[in-house]
Amino acid sequence: MKLDILAIGAHPDDVELGCGATLAKEINNGKKVGILDLTRGELGTRGSAEIRDKEAGKAAKILGASVRLNLEFADGFFV
Repeated sequence: MKLDILAIGAHPDDVELGCGATLAKEINNGKKVGILDLTRGELGTRGSAEIRDKEAGKAAKILGASVRLNLEFADGFFV
């Protein structure tokens, strides 16, 4: 899939918090945007990895992202 923008975050919700408004603007302008999360955020204190997975999917849909993937690296332990 060809994308105009690929936003990469360490944890689910990092992309939304860091550049969600910019992505929404670019999607509204016709850009194809993808989101790539490196971990499931399992060490975070704001919900389980399963909850964060569901929230990430909903957020991608709300933003209108073309694709969202998660590499499922262990949170906090990759170099």
